[in-house]
Amino acid sequence: MSRKGPSLGDRIEDEVRFFKTWATSPLKMGSVTPTSRALADLMVKHAHPDPAGYVLETGPGTGVVTEALIRAGIAEERIVSLEYDKGFCRLLRKRFPKVHLFQGDALDLDGALGEFRDVKFSTALSGIPLFNLPKTKRAPYLLALLDRLVPGGVVSQLSYSFTPPQEAIPGRLAVRKSKWVTANFPPGRTWVYSRP
Repeated sequence: MSRKGPSLGDRIEDEVRFFKTWATSPLKMGSVTPTSRALADLMVKHAHPDPAGYVLETGPGTGVVTEALIRAGIAEERIVSLEYDKGFCRLLRKRFPKVHLFQGDALDLDGALGEFRDVKFSTALSGIPLFNLPKTKRAPYLLALLDRLVPGGVVSQLSYSFTPPQEAIPGRLAVRKSKWVTANFPPGRTWVYSRP
């Protein structure tokens, strides 16, 4: 895949692949279609990735946000991606051979990140559908991501909801929202999580 983005044929194949995965395992997916370029770019904008540091991406799916990171000047070698689905992992390895890609569970970062488990990332971008998780697992997941970031780092969380997938926790977790991206189906936004 070139840095100009996927071809029309690739995008159509991604739509089909995404829908098939959703149809067979809907709880793994937050949407029936991949994230749009506009929403991916917004996620990256709010994440403020540092080109000199490593960036953590969870739930990259077909790589739309990965591509947005590269467009924003982040070298593939500085991206660490964690994907649960084997089919998406095969696709991502083909498209982004220099990205550090791990197949595993984002709720078990220590077990999934291999040699990157002790790295302090500049930011984290999460495509994990948090509303599909029990409420008791949402805050621990976000706090675990924040624990792996440099001071001031944030988690940019993809969402299609009017309300945050995890409310703020006084003294532990702050949250703010981006504008809506209506050029996405369904319309989406990013919720930005940080330490207070």
